[in-house]
Amino acid sequence: MRKVDDILLNSFLQIHDVGDDGFNGIYVDPVERKNYFFVFSWGQGWEHLSVSQRNKTPSWDIMCRIKNVFWGEDEVCVEYHPKKEDYVNLHPHCLHIWKEVGKEFPTPPSILVGFKTGNEHE
Repeated sequence: MRKVDDILLNSFLQIHDVGDDGFNGIYVDPVERKNYFFVFSWGQGWEHLSVSQRNKTPSWDIMCRIKNVFWGEDEVCVEYHPKKEDYVNLHPHCLHIWKEVGKEFPTPPSILVGFKTGNEHE
């Protein structure tokens, strides 16, 4: 996670409420120039970001850009797809990003997805 003071100073964020374990507000996307509601919190060993709009689910590109506001580009964060019995849906257009504090989340080798442009493996 980036330093909280650095996050709070980010010009793309309009902060509404700040507490001991997080804050919320609006992320103004510099590419689409649209507003996204967010809640960022930490506790019980997890950092958590929720992102939503009233009538549209955020895209992958939006989630990548806002992820980089709160975490570094070298940090692995996840969007979980839990078992159906564990679903909690308080808003139909909200997505969540998670990072366990102090642990590196394992990732599969990138070659399992495909070749990186300009960095093909033999």
